[in-house]
Amino acid sequence: MKFNQPNIGTSINDLETPSLIIDLEAMESNFSVISETYADSTCKMRQHAKNIKCPDILWRQIEIGGTLNGVCAAKVSEAEVMVEGGIRDVLITSEVVGSDKQKRLAYLAKRANIKVCIDNKDNLTELSSIAASIGSKIGVLIEVDTSMGRAGVRTPQQGLELAKLADSLESVEFLGVMSHQTVEGFADKETRFLEGKKYIDMCLEVGKTIQDSGIEIKVVSSGETFSYDVAPMIDGVTEVEGGTYALMSGPTAYMEEFSLAGKVLTTVIDVDEAQIVIDAGIKCLGGPLGVKPGIEGDRNITFDQMYDSYSILSRKGKGNYNIGDTLLIETSQQDILVNRWDHFIGVRNGIVEVIYEISARGCHH
Repeated sequence: MKFNQPNIGTSINDLETPSLIIDLEAMESNFSVISETYADSTCKMRQHAKNIKCPDILWRQIEIGGTLNGVCAAKVSEAEVMVEGGIRDVLITSEVVGSDKQKRLAYLAKRANIKVCIDNKDNLTELSSIAASIGSKIGVLIEVDTSMGRAGVRTPQQGLELAKLADSLESVEFLGVMSHQTVEGFADKETRFLEGKKYIDMCLEVGKTIQDSGIEIKVVSSGETFSYDVAPMIDGVTEVEGGTYALMSGPTAYMEEFSLAGKVLTTVIDVDEAQIVIDAGIKCLGGPLGVKPGIEGDRNITFDQMYDSYSILSRKGKGNYNIGDTLLIETSQQDILVNRWDHFIGVRNGIVEVIYEISARGCHH
């Protein structure tokens, strides 16, 4: 969303609404959890840029520690923004298809350490051919389908065949394997550890089959926010692709060691005994994907209906709300939300301290 940029030093009470807020202390606390978790581990965090879309914020995690000084990106366009922002180690976690995008990828690899996921022989061969014509070399990791049911090889044998091809091509460098996974609902620690290890072991099995054939596995990139503390305890995992932990969201509140840092400031524009109307709707909150946002500090208010520019909330308690009051929305689907905005407003102790440009916003290609 476009907005009139506030001055540094402005009180949060004087901000136009809706505004996308980052609680800087909460975000830095989240980054410190990562730094401490990976301080003495060979496994490191590779933070996912799709959740933040802002090199300046991703740099903060690199500075605080626990990373391998690189990030993930979901697509070529996001990787380009990261490189422009000075981050020179980027793993693109989706397959890149089409000669135009592959050419951009190959040229980007002349400027930075670029890696991409593969799961198809034809795609791999095309990528190598284009890289050879441009004079660059691209790192490749085989994606293993562990739970998502979308991209990725399904068996160790498929992974081995792809690794042999990659190892034979001159303009790609075979590096290893990677995987995405998820956990359903509000998972307790035992569930997180059981589910996380189950999925990561599937990825490691493919890697072991490749390693046993005589092809070196240098990188095993697996794990998410929900398994950030599981992955470093599993021998062989070299990096974790966490993203949500930085700002957090309502559906991941079960990760109690992290704090909700990303919120939307909104204003009450109408109120009665049964409902509240606010000036934040789908255009700024994104698609909740069935998970409704929450209101900070009041569980008696729930989202009822969302429209383009406003939402209707149901009231169950006796909270005293008036037109003009501001509320902080605890958001749900983080990457979709962030893609709706041009800037984050960084707030510390109720005062605007920094404005972050969301420079990878809207990078569709």
